[in-house]
Order: sequence, then structure tokens, then C-alpha cells
Amino acid sequence: MGNDFLPRWLGTRLFLLEGQSPYSEQTSRAITEMYQQRYGSGGEATLAFMYPFYSIFIFAPFALMPDYGLALTAWLTVLELSIIAIALISLSLCRWKLKPLGVLAVLVLAAFWYHNIRSLISGDATLLVVCFVSVALLALRAKQDGLAGFFLALSMMKPPLIILIVIFFLVWSFSSRRWMLIWSFVGSLALMIAFTSLLIPDWTWQNFKQIFISFQHTSPVTPGIVLASWIPGVGKQLGWALTIFLLSYLLWAWRASLHKEFRQVLWTACLTLVITQLIGLRTSIDNYSILFPGMLLVLATWYERWGKLGRWLVIIGALTMLIGLWAVVINAVRGGAQLEMNPSVFFFTPVLILAGLYWVRWWVINPPRLILDSL
Repeated sequence: MGNDFLPRWLGTRLFLLEGQSPYSEQTSRAITEMYQQRYGSGGEATLAFMYPFYSIFIFAPFALMPDYGLALTAWLTVLELSIIAIALISLSLCRWKLKPLGVLAVLVLAAFWYHNIRSLISGDATLLVVCFVSVALLALRAKQDGLAGFFLALSMMKPPLIILIVIFFLVWSFSSRRWMLIWSFVGSLALMIAFTSLLIPDWTWQNFKQIFISFQHTSPVTPGIVLASWIPGVGKQLGWALTIFLLSYLLWAWRASLHKEFRQVLWTACLTLVITQLIGLRTSIDNYSILFPGMLLVLATWYERWGKLGRWLVIIGALTMLIGLWAVVINAVRGGAQLEMNPSVFFFTPVLILAGLYWVRWWVINPPRLILDSL
């Protein structure tokens, strides 16, 4: 437990207490040694700090705790609170008004969803990134663009995970003349980079070299590679076709969202987060926690617009994403498959949520017309 947190904790701690660059070979060796002592394995190139240096603002309070066990407990507590916050904020974003029992059911779904549990156990910062993005969306709806830009900048602690949604927000804010979002994001990010550059002037180059070395020693996980492992003859070609199709659809969705109101922006943001996992960028099923707001948007729209049928769809959909996903994972484990490369595990969540978002698009972006709906 906490294997993803350890490199971040020790890298930050060695810098704060000894002035040692978190990207140095010495730090990477120290991380590998501690990892081996605690988990009994290690030595991979990924056992390094890896994150942008400004992420020390997040990890510093935990790195100052001398006992790793205590720091890990505190970090996991923050991630558990993030899961609750993500669920509640997503309900607010969808304007899904539920009775207390319904809210409890959503919290249970969030707490026991496979991807959230996986991220929690590993101590992955993805859950915190999802929380930051969710707060940014909430602030955007409230037209608190300065706050939205700040939290969007904080979420850049894992750039590959949110790079597309950041580009979308910047393009949309430019088209809508919401200049404060742009200035707040750019200013906050530039300030973090500038401050950390005073501490280690060439940290961006050190980080780049470390990522490059990691890429040379680790096998990437992308849809094309997963498909190629499943159907070697045409898997690679299918991966490229999937990338071209989804990017084309995403660009169309972005264009359709320009100058539009928040409901369409929310749908497009959720779509962007899903497609980011399927267009050929290196990814991991640990990152799928970022898809929770999109899943809840689909469920909320069914509940809002389909009456009794919608309630049954919500129950079936929630059970599929909860019990069905666990069944797929357990079946893959029993088959001896590597989960990251198992097609059923890799594609199950993003494909179903993508299909759900496509299904509910019209109802999300068009406000309810009560008389016509009743007819």
C-alpha cells in the first residue's frame, strides 16, 4: 500500500532536509532502496520522483513527517476525503438532487468503485487531481474564473492526465472572453514554475531527462499496444484508427461548445477526460478515477430525463460499473493476465462511459422543457 506515494514523499523529503534534487541519481537510488526494503521488490526506472517539481507544494507537509508510516496514513486520509469530495462535487455539477439515501448510495459507489480503490491503495495522486479539476469546474459554473484557473494549475501536477482538458478550457474561455480563467491559470502555473526554478534552476531539464530514461526502460500502455497484444495482426492499425476517430470527434465537440453555456461545457469536459485515455497517450488504469464525474453525469441525466425507466437505468448502470467492473477484474486476475494490458479491463470503463456520454448528450446540453417532456 502506498507504493506510488513513496517516491514522491522521499524525493520531497530529501530536497527539503538535504537540498538534494529529487531528480538526481542519488535520490532515485535512495527511493529504490527504501522501496525494496518496504515492499520487497523494486529497481524499475519508474521508482523516481517523476512529477513536476512544483508538486512539492502538495507533498511538502507529508514529507516533513519523519515517519513514513504516519505520512502515508495522513496522505491516504487526504485521498479518502478526496473521494468523498469528488462524489459530492460531481452531484452538484450535475445538479442531481437526491434524498439522503440516494446521496449515500453515490458515496458508496465512489468508495467501492474499483478504480478509486486501486488509486487509493497505491497512494496515487490522481484522486487529488480529480478533486482539483472538479473544484475548477464548480468555480467555473459560479463564474469564479480566478479560482477555477488556480485549481486547474494545481491539477497540472500530473500533466499528461489533464493536458487536453486544460487546452479545452483555455480555448473555451478565449471564445467566451472569460479572460480571468486564462490569466489565473497561466499566472498561477508560471508563479509555481518560477518559484521552484529559484530552488533548482534547471529542474525542468532534469525532469525531462528522467521521464525520457523512464520511457526507455518501461513498456508503454496505450490502446494500440493493448489491442496489438490481443489481436496482433491488426491491433496496431485499430489503435491508430481509434486515435484518429476520437480526436476528430473531440475537435468537433470542442468547436460545438464554443460560446456555449456551462451544461455543454461540463459534458465536453467529461468527454475530453474520457477520450484522453483512448487516443494513444501513455496511460494507466490507475488514472481512470478521472472518469468518475463523467459516469455520474450519465447517471444523473438518466435519472432526470427518463422517469421510472431512468431510475432503472441508473440502478443497472451503477451495478454494472461497480459489480460488473469488479467481476471483469477478478476474471482477468484468475486468468493470470496483467491488468494493465488486459483489453477487457483497459477498455471496460472508458468505452462504457464514452457510450453513455454520447447517449445523453442531447439531454445534457438542452435544458428541460417540462410541457413537451410530459407529453
